[in-house]
Amino acid sequence: MPTLHETIVRPLITEKSSTAYQDRVEYTFEVHPLASKPQIRAAIEKLFGVRVQGVWTSNHRGKVKRLGKTAGRRPNWKKAIVKLAPGDSIPIFEG
Repeated sequence: MPTLHETIVRPLITEKSSTAYQDRVEYTFEVHPLASKPQIRAAIEKLFGVRVQGVWTSNHRGKVKRLGKTAGRRPNWKKAIVKLAPGDSIPIFEG
């Protein structure tokens, strides 16, 4: 079971997540593959001091990559989309 700081791996800032932030107050994070929705909610609320309204998660399978004859695989990962209460924001996504 991941700890509070291991739950959130990194923020995902992409073109799609940026438009989701502008239209709705939703933020996208890469999270630990074993983290549950309540753990993600608690980690976001504790680390950033905001109120979370909803958490949506999706598991992504790692891509198969080749380097010459050798075939390898990128690791599987999990994405979480977090919707905050009105008036709350996370400053790392702004600017």
